[in-house]
Amino acid sequence: MSKDLPKNSSKKLSSKPTLYQNRELSWLNFNERVLLEADDPAVPLLERLNFLGIFSNNMDEFYRVRVALLKRLVNLREDVVDLDFDPAKVLKEIHKRVVVQRHKADDIYEKISRELAKENIFFIDETELTEEQGQFVRQYFKETVRQFLFPIMLDRFRNFSNLHDNSIYLVIDLTHKDNPTAENLALIEIPTDHVSRFLVLPTGSDKKQYVMFLDDVIRYCLADIFSVFGFIRFKAYTIKFTRDAEFDLDNDVSKSFLEAVRDGIKQRKYGDTVRFVYDEELPRKVLTSILKKLGIKKRDSLEKGGRYHNSKDFMHFPRILGTKKMQYDSMPQIDVPDFPPGVSMLDVIRKKDVMLHYPYQPFRYMIELLREASIDPAVRTIKMTIYRAAKHSAVVNALINAARNGKEVIVFVEFQARFDEAANISWAARMQDEGIRVLPSIPGMKVHCKILLIRRKEFNVNVYYTAIGSGNPNENTTRIYCDEHLLTADKEITSEVNKVFHLLDDQKYQLPDFKHIIVSPFGTRKFFLKQIDREIKNARKGKPAWMIVKMNNLVDKRIVNRLYEASEAGVKIDMIIRGICTLVPGVPGVSEQIRAVRIVDRFLEHSRVLVFCNDDKPEYFIGSADWMERNLDHRFEVVTPVRDPAIQKQLWDILQIQLQDNVKARLISLEQPNERITVKKGNKKIQAQIEIYRYLQQRKNDPEIPNASTQSKPLPSETPVPYPQN
Repeated sequence: MSKDLPKNSSKKLSSKPTLYQNRELSWLNFNERVLLEADDPAVPLLERLNFLGIFSNNMDEFYRVRVALLKRLVNLREDVVDLDFDPAKVLKEIHKRVVVQRHKADDIYEKISRELAKENIFFIDETELTEEQGQFVRQYFKETVRQFLFPIMLDRFRNFSNLHDNSIYLVIDLTHKDNPTAENLALIEIPTDHVSRFLVLPTGSDKKQYVMFLDDVIRYCLADIFSVFGFIRFKAYTIKFTRDAEFDLDNDVSKSFLEAVRDGIKQRKYGDTVRFVYDEELPRKVLTSILKKLGIKKRDSLEKGGRYHNSKDFMHFPRILGTKKMQYDSMPQIDVPDFPPGVSMLDVIRKKDVMLHYPYQPFRYMIELLREASIDPAVRTIKMTIYRAAKHSAVVNALINAARNGKEVIVFVEFQARFDEAANISWAARMQDEGIRVLPSIPGMKVHCKILLIRRKEFNVNVYYTAIGSGNPNENTTRIYCDEHLLTADKEITSEVNKVFHLLDDQKYQLPDFKHIIVSPFGTRKFFLKQIDREIKNARKGKPAWMIVKMNNLVDKRIVNRLYEASEAGVKIDMIIRGICTLVPGVPGVSEQIRAVRIVDRFLEHSRVLVFCNDDKPEYFIGSADWMERNLDHRFEVVTPVRDPAIQKQLWDILQIQLQDNVKARLISLEQPNERITVKKGNKKIQAQIEIYRYLQQRKNDPEIPNASTQSKPLPSETPVPYPQN
């Protein structure tokens, strides 16, 4: 029995394994919540298509990483790995749930299509074209599409690794005029990397707008490709396969770590197939031939699908269609009142801390801070960590500009950021060419912290400025991810951020004693267990005791057990967990004091914010670490205290708005993982992201105006917010 189990619950926990939701099944609950947005009639139509795309994209990555890992575990002998779950059973349950979700997604697509038809927008296939439309499609195919098509005749096909993971292919069943009974099969990759998945046809006199999938454009023009070879009939069916995307780093000592990562990226094209999705109309004989030719065994995840795969392309559906009411209302980003035009950002930060709230406020302030630092003659050094950079990164360009201006620029680029390895290697090479010192990645230890440090010489004294965030400094993601960035010149915090960079720069550097910031893998777990223990002690002494926890994922079992113990002691716990939550709230006698919600809306909730009551002297923290074993023990993460009372109030107000959300929030539980919150008659509907936007607008106009729907600070002996009655 784990020593971290609640003291009064050892029997309960050992006899009730359902107190720990399996992490993969919990993730499927999150993705189902995304699907619910696609099914919500209150969401504008084109945004519902976008959520279908997000759902599909999420599922692809889930299979490439998590399902692939489970399949690896199944193949290991039991004595090789010690698990507290049966991976084979979990895989079976995943398949069962995914089939249900996929059918639901197909039904939602049909529903959205009918709604779009009411708005005079129609999806049509190759069988429904008029003669005039057919001429347009053939011309488009000839001028735009054909150059990217390279058919593969399967009777001559030898190398499965040449096929692209997660692309969609048309299997063409061909009939030759000289031998009509012979089997002739070809593959054509649908070139969505080069051509839009959707073709908008010219609007006719009926004022209706017609859209075709690129798949159907190719179907319509198959004769243009194959008739020259004597084929007279063509039937096309869609297939898609997903490979294991994890790679094992080569331990060859003659290779550098960079070479090992590059070789690992190449390994992905040889990864085992973890899912094969095919058109349910595909004849069994053709399916058997395809599977045999591609070396896909029956035990792999075979899924019947519809005519179209890769719904993730709906994320790029043409926005020229429809009207404004079919998209979200515009939410222009809000200027930060702490940084008026014409004022030095460094001067402002020296005098007071500033918090940036993305995406409500623009990321450009971070770019402007780097630009100012690159020009300021008193700035000597800029240090930064980069986990995921934007495709055309203004951050990297600002760092290059600083190096050109004679600044010492030191950047840690994480080569192990999944699916961004190649891009990060490329960025690192470019920065090195420009004179930036790029720190080497650490094998087996990802650097996930989001930190920036600027050293400025002021009156012959080094003054440090730092930015610590919960999300990547990325101008693309900060437009859709809800994150926080603290800008501070606090000497205690900046000096310790500098120590983190010394550690990254010299991995033999003596481990510093971090007293102010919390750094994984050295002390994050211990620190937060102590924070929870303090609340438990206070609750048992009859003192106020509560905590608010907002993060992406809650998985770590030791922390979950300690939260159960806190609940039993009477600590009120409010949780906002977007993704995986293995903790089960509301279990009698174990987690009755815990309430957990999941918010999914137009922006992705990504911030990590924690508040602990501390006997009515609340302590606030933000940072990059979720409560998962990997973040606590196997990554570099930085969590910082937030000390400024004005910023504490901002965080408090925003958390209160989120905890009162009764529109987009769903209760997390085992039986009903996405249960709606009942709005009592006469109560106001609160949609957190809309209210937070209004709140920050209000603060911009007058920082002293409190938000009417929040308390300005915790009240003694009261919980942070009253629990909504359901």
